[in-house]
Amino acid sequence: MTRINLGVLFLTGFLLLLVNGCKSKSQHAASLPDTFERGTIHISCDESFKPAIDEQVFVYQSLHPGTRILVHYKPEADCLRDFLVDSIRLVIATRGYSPGERARMVDSLKVRPEQMVVARDLIAVIVHPSSTDTLFSMQEIRDLLSGRDKKNLIPVFDGARATSTVRFMLDSVLRGDSLSQNVVAASNSLEVIDYIMKVPNAVGFIGFGWIGNKDDSSQYSMRKKIKIAYLESTDSANAYVQPSQRFIYTRTYPMVRDLVYVLKERHGGLGHAFASFLAQSDKGQRIFRRSYLMPVIWPNYVRDVQLNEKINNQ
Repeated sequence: MTRINLGVLFLTGFLLLLVNGCKSKSQHAASLPDTFERGTIHISCDESFKPAIDEQVFVYQSLHPGTRILVHYKPEADCLRDFLVDSIRLVIATRGYSPGERARMVDSLKVRPEQMVVARDLIAVIVHPSSTDTLFSMQEIRDLLSGRDKKNLIPVFDGARATSTVRFMLDSVLRGDSLSQNVVAASNSLEVIDYIMKVPNAVGFIGFGWIGNKDDSSQYSMRKKIKIAYLESTDSANAYVQPSQRFIYTRTYPMVRDLVYVLKERHGGLGHAFASFLAQSDKGQRIFRRSYLMPVIWPNYVRDVQLNEKINNQ
């Protein structure tokens, strides 16, 4: 009789612990400011990636109607300053944090940030539809940006000095040389495209995600009003390549850059969920591919080069 009572008591106690544990877990979830399926967060994103990230947010919110992801599109330098803004949970730019920036986040925000490369992009060179300058070597690009160009061409960027495109040109193309005073600074990528449509001797530099998607009606319309130039291939002498996902993957195109997220969230909430959607979900990686960026986590397959993607200047 005593053994039976002890068994009943043990089972009753175990069930009570299980119930209390479930209540504790549900109560903990309810106490969180947001989860993967409810709540609002603010994120900061490089304006270069607006078309792709707009689509990512639209799909995520459609799958989880109780969520709101408010994206603040900015020049990259402003995004990087948001590393230390507590209200911004996620930063999307072309680079992650430095060791010093990470230390400041840990010290000031009491958070251990995470970062991951989730896709790659390229910088497209666009010209007026009447332009005969559609082939550029990288030396010609350097001469154009530094003011040594003899063709009276006008370089146009999506900002004066704080954008990821400008930083890429300074760090990876000019490599210590300075930008020419003839550089035109548009307010954003759309204004770069608009400038190129109107000025015959202008040469614009923008993220491929703004013009790469031929299935997007607005991008298709813009592509008919500009030309996309060819750049010197990285793997073949006297060969030129036009922007494509294939040449992002092979890095045959000479101006490829990363898309990186930096997550700084203290709990497993909506920021973690959206970052995981970008990096690990089939849908998120497919959206990058549809946006004509190159997903880096989802499997990629390389097909034969189309004839119009690569030409020889012989």
